[in-house]
Amino acid sequence: CIPIGYILVYITPIERHKWKHINGKENTVLKYQVVYASRTGNTQKIAAKIFETLPGTSKDIQKVEEAGKEADVYFVGFWNDKGTCSGSIMDYLSELHGRKVALFGTCGMGGSREYFDQVAHRVEALIPDDNEYLGAFPCCGKMPGQVLERYKMMQEVEDSPRIRKMIQVYEEGMLHPDEADLDKAARFTREVLEKLQKAQKQKEAHKEEIAHLEKRI
Repeated sequence: CIPIGYILVYITPIERHKWKHINGKENTVLKYQVVYASRTGNTQKIAAKIFETLPGTSKDIQKVEEAGKEADVYFVGFWNDKGTCSGSIMDYLSELHGRKVALFGTCGMGGSREYFDQVAHRVEALIPDDNEYLGAFPCCGKMPGQVLERYKMMQEVEDSPRIRKMIQVYEEGMLHPDEADLDKAARFTREVLEKLQKAQKQKEAHKEEIAHLEKRI
C-alpha cells in the first residue's frame, strides 16, 4: 500500500523540498529571519544588533550561504560592492516572494547620505515586486587593509587632494560600525516593527468593517 501520512511539497527555491506531516504539526514559518553577507565583519555586527532587537523567539540569524529557513519578515544585510550588494545577496533576494523585506548595509565610502541612498535604491530594485519593502538602514564600515595599500600606492604616483580625501575616508571608516551605529540599527528595527504593527491593525480594522457591512446586507 502507499503511505498517506506524509507528502512531499515544494516551498520555494530557498528550501527546495520539505516533508510535512498531515496529522501532526506543520513546519513552522518564523516571524523574523536575519540574513547577511559580511566581508570584514561590519555587516555581521549590524545583523547581530538587529537580531537582538527583534522580539520573541520565532527568529533566526544566518549567513546568506547557510540561509534556508522560511519567515514572514526578512532583514537582509549586505556590504557595499561597487555601489550595490554582492552576488550572493542578489541571488538570495531574487528568490524571495510574497514576503516583507527590510535591508541593511555597510559602506566604507564615507558618511554621505546621498551615496548611501543610491546604494540602497540599487539593492531595493533587486527585490521582486510581489514582496513588501520595509525600508533600508545603511551605515559606515571599515574597509579591508588592501584598500589603504592601494590608496597609498596611488598617492606615491600623485599626491592629490582627491587621494588624500580617500585616505581620510578610509581612516574615519575604521571606527565604524560604532555604538552609535548599533543604536541606530536598533532604532531602525523598532521602526520597522512599528510599521508592521500599524499595518496589521489597519488590516484587522478593514476586515471588521467588511464583516460589519456584510451583516447589514
